[in-house]
Amino acid sequence: MNSYIPKRADAFLLLKKYTRKDGLIRHALAVEAVMAHFAKRFGEDEEKWRVIGLVHDLDYDLYPEEHCKKCVDLFREHHWPEDYIRAVISHGWGICTDVKPESNLEKTLYAIDELTGLVASAALVRPSKSILDITAKSVKGKFKDKSFAAGVDREIIKKGAEFLGMELPELMTEVIRGMQPVAADIGLKGNL
Repeated sequence: MNSYIPKRADAFLLLKKYTRKDGLIRHALAVEAVMAHFAKRFGEDEEKWRVIGLVHDLDYDLYPEEHCKKCVDLFREHHWPEDYIRAVISHGWGICTDVKPESNLEKTLYAIDELTGLVASAALVRPSKSILDITAKSVKGKFKDKSFAAGVDREIIKKGAEFLGMELPELMTEVIRGMQPVAADIGLKGNL
């Protein structure tokens, strides 16, 4: 039985070891913050949710063709618990894994991963270039425009909202709230 429980500092060091691109680091920090926000909202283990959010794309930069597969080996090399590994790989369900999100943590990660990208993109096209003054209504408008942030899979976001029993505007609002405290760290403080 593995008794090692990764802490945030461990997760950040691992992220930096396998992730070189600044944009991917900012995405990891955004997902971490939103996972922490939802953990508080649901009364869950904030540190665990934060750690999983931070490393959810651990293999994406160096092993994009093996996303959600190579990370299993990387985590096991570092003696990570199996439930952490399962949570990470479940966010690729239907895309690159067949591990369906089941726990509240897994469903949340699945729901918010793509949405953080859409919210960040929507913030960057605002005059303020800031996450601090964006609304769910603004994000919803961008969500409907399929040519905007075309790489964002809207179906995953819809399915994730269903998993959490949330309407899209509510999910968008909570993701925005989760990202706002780390606005400077993720390059979205803007010029307010």
